[in-house]
Amino acid sequence: MKFGSDAFTHEQCCSQGHSSASTIATIQVALAADPDIDCSAITIQMLGPVVVLEGYITSAADRDKAISIAAMIVGFENVHDRMLSRVTSQ
Repeated sequence: MKFGSDAFTHEQCCSQGHSSASTIATIQVALAADPDIDCSAITIQMLGPVVVLEGYITSAADRDKAISIAAMIVGFENVHDRMLSRVTSQ
């Protein structure tokens, strides 16, 4: 195990491991904590450093809010929106 300036960073060693899992969990918790968004049908995946939001939303406001929350965690340039609108019948 190396320590010091020549040691690899955690992200370099575990780019698809703990780092991705913790990023996904952080976004999931942030989405679930927001009472103004229905995130029950949104899934989150990581493709390298990019967060991919997939699933269904019921309003444009939910889309904007989900993207905004994910962007606060990873930056707007690292969020890819693949969510589809679902019209609910009332």
